Amino acid sequence: MEHTSAIQPLRIALVGDVNPDVIAHKAIPLAIDDAAAVLALTVEYEWLATRNIQSADALSGFDAVWVVPASPYQNADGAFIAIRHARENGLPFLGTCGGFQHAIIEYARNMLGWEDAAHAETDSEGRMVIAPLACSLVEKSDVIELRPNTLIAKAYGRESIEEGYHCNYGIAPEFAAGLEAGPLRVSGWDEEGEIRAVELTTHPFFVATLFQHERNALAGRPAPLVHAFLRAAAN
Repeated sequence: MEHTSAIQPLRIALVGDVNPDVIAHKAIPLAIDDAAAVLALTVEYEWLATRNIQSADALSGFDAVWVVPASPYQNADGAFIAIRHARENGLPFLGTCGGFQHAIIEYARNMLGWEDAAHAETDSEGRMVIAPLACSLVEKSDVIELRPNTLIAKAYGRESIEEGYHCNYGIAPEFAAGLEAGPLRVSGWDEEGEIRAVELTTHPFFVATLFQHERNALAGRPAPLVHAFLRAAAN
């Protein structure tokens, strides 16, 4: 799992429970390798199973963290530990699909003080900041409008994109209303105004999307956010 060319390799932690049948898990290595080749970077990536993350020590030595799709995770706490570690230590962070959902919960719990912030897919009690979508987005694609001058808009170089999904859960409307007041900024919406991307304005590079932009690599297309992610790790 290595792309050679530079002196010191970048080490990327891929946090999630790798499954060869998950489309996004097939795409992620291709997206990283493609971006590394274009940017002339040496990149090593390692899959970290959530059950093996019991403390932030598991993230030691990594330059960036990507919390990948395919939740529920075997150990949701492992995902939360990785997200918090990246957020508090300024490590470039990318979250897609399940990674997006868990980044929202981690922010609600540890930045807003909502200790009971919960995920409707796995939790029966608490404030459901992640709730069922009005319409399923399993194997669907949609247009996303990007907020100008954000990290994601700069990565794509435009303010309207179309990307694919594989999910049934997103940000609950009750929670969405309060997001604009804090540093976790909404940076992408679908055509109905539903939140599809966020980024943390107090962090060098902390971006999470409900859509799976990494899938572009399976069609031989670049994944602009992966390029921006590696660029941030290199800096």
